[in-house]
Amino acid sequence: MASPSSKLQLFVKASEDGESVGNCPFCHRFFMILLLKDVPFTLTTVDTKRSLDVLKDFAPGSQLPILLHDGEVKTDIIQIEEFLEQTLGPPNFPSLVPRYKESNLAGNDVFHKFSAFIKNTSPAQDEALYRSLLRALVKLNGYLTTPLEHELTLDPELKQSQRRFLDGDELTLADCNLLPKLHIVNTVCTHYRQAPIPAELRGIHRYLENARQMKEFKYTCPQSSEILAAYASVARAR
Repeated sequence: MASPSSKLQLFVKASEDGESVGNCPFCHRFFMILLLKDVPFTLTTVDTKRSLDVLKDFAPGSQLPILLHDGEVKTDIIQIEEFLEQTLGPPNFPSLVPRYKESNLAGNDVFHKFSAFIKNTSPAQDEALYRSLLRALVKLNGYLTTPLEHELTLDPELKQSQRRFLDGDELTLADCNLLPKLHIVNTVCTHYRQAPIPAELRGIHRYLENARQMKEFKYTCPQSSEILAAYASVARAR
């Protein structure tokens, strides 16, 4: 179990200027988790074009993000999340595990569908790939708008969920995984395809707006210019 004196350092991708946070949904994910855990840690941005030698002594050849805990290196995405939840758990730190396993799966195919759509080089396939992305978004919207068990316990007649996030009114590991990706989807599709997440998917828009009000999401987001620059070489502007 980590103590307040434990040394935690998170290494994330740097922005184009080499200093602020760059575009990486996995880096964003763990930055959020550490803020939600309210544990002291050091954030180090790594310029992947010029300063990878900063990692050569303890994690040569590793991909970002990287977590360093009291000198112990963690590089695997799943292992980092499990380690943080087990090491920074109750009673000293809050648990971020969702109460519903379905929350972990909600929207899990959105980013994959988005990548296929935005990186497609064949105009003839655009419509089919976009429809596939829309189906994934509609499914996510359905989860966000459907009342969960604890909501129905309080109000059996509730037809539309009033919760703020995937699993309830508090951010969980599921949100830390999905929100950075969903933000990228909306930012990139709006700019390069003039196809933002449809306004009628109100559950998703409410979800994103609720996230923007949380410092754990807002302060960990890369600049939109960073996201767009990351996709400039693969997205065909309309």
